[in-house]
Amino acid sequence: MKAVDSYSGCVDVLSDVVSAARTGRPHSGRVTRSAPFAQRFPAVPSAGFHIVLQGTCWLLPSQGEPIALGPGDVAFLPRGSAHGLADEPSTPVSEPPPRLTGVHDGRDAEASADRPPTVVMLCGAYLLDDFAPHPLLNDLPEVIHLPTRVGRHRELRAAVELLGVELDGEARPGSDTILLTLLDLLLLYMLRAWFEEQRVSGHTAAGWAAALHDTAVAAALRAIHEDPGRPWTVEELGAQARLSRAAFARRFTHLVGQPPLTYLTWWRMTTAARLLRTSEAPVTTIARQVGYSSQYTFTHAFKRQYGAPPGSYRHHAG
Repeated sequence: MKAVDSYSGCVDVLSDVVSAARTGRPHSGRVTRSAPFAQRFPAVPSAGFHIVLQGTCWLLPSQGEPIALGPGDVAFLPRGSAHGLADEPSTPVSEPPPRLTGVHDGRDAEASADRPPTVVMLCGAYLLDDFAPHPLLNDLPEVIHLPTRVGRHRELRAAVELLGVELDGEARPGSDTILLTLLDLLLLYMLRAWFEEQRVSGHTAAGWAAALHDTAVAAALRAIHEDPGRPWTVEELGAQARLSRAAFARRFTHLVGQPPLTYLTWWRMTTAARLLRTSEAPVTTIARQVGYSSQYTFTHAFKRQYGAPPGSYRHHAG
């Protein structure tokens, strides 16, 4: 399979995926810890991150070996897996800390003058739609470790630096909007950096990592995401990919994990769920936007994916 050497076109699909998977506002805070410390974080329906600004610590995944984190290192947990943070892997782990509740949580109160900080971190989470998690997130490893490397992932490093500045000290005019924007950028930069790491390292890409780099499949995904309401056929999507119907269907199913029209229906419902959460548009309008002239047919398809009709889903998501 021919790989795409740039992210032209693919980033739009990635942005759509991230927007659809997320719900609510992201949470973040500047956290300071003094040794000895070891904190357990339970599994949650969110994608979490820890970024070391100063000092060192260890991330303790639920499975696998401890991961050493140094200044500038990013640890991203795309499915909110249970894990721990500690000054040393041998330090006894304590109970989970209170959950972050806003985009600006200030400094952690644990560090004091008589206990100089061992590590200063940016920690945060993106709430996810746990009714229909995107397969892209399921394809990612439990923990993505992006160590600091000179000259690599400059956009990610710049976003981290700006976040550190905004979370250092008292809130300033515009901070809330700036933080939300930077957190959105950070999530995309973390995902992009991981995809780039896979390509540069020479690892054989699989699943969505391969789909976003595959010329044919990426073209079909882009077409679906740009116009989900269009009555696509496998032949038409194959034409977008410049492949025969049969060759395209096999390739798409192998990389994405679903046949083309199954993914189209899934994406239509995912898009509808996002519109129900974020807009006041009538259900009939949303149904037309995602390709359904019949509200009955749309409601049936939506309930099959989300377990509730659109009106009930909107009420509980609001």
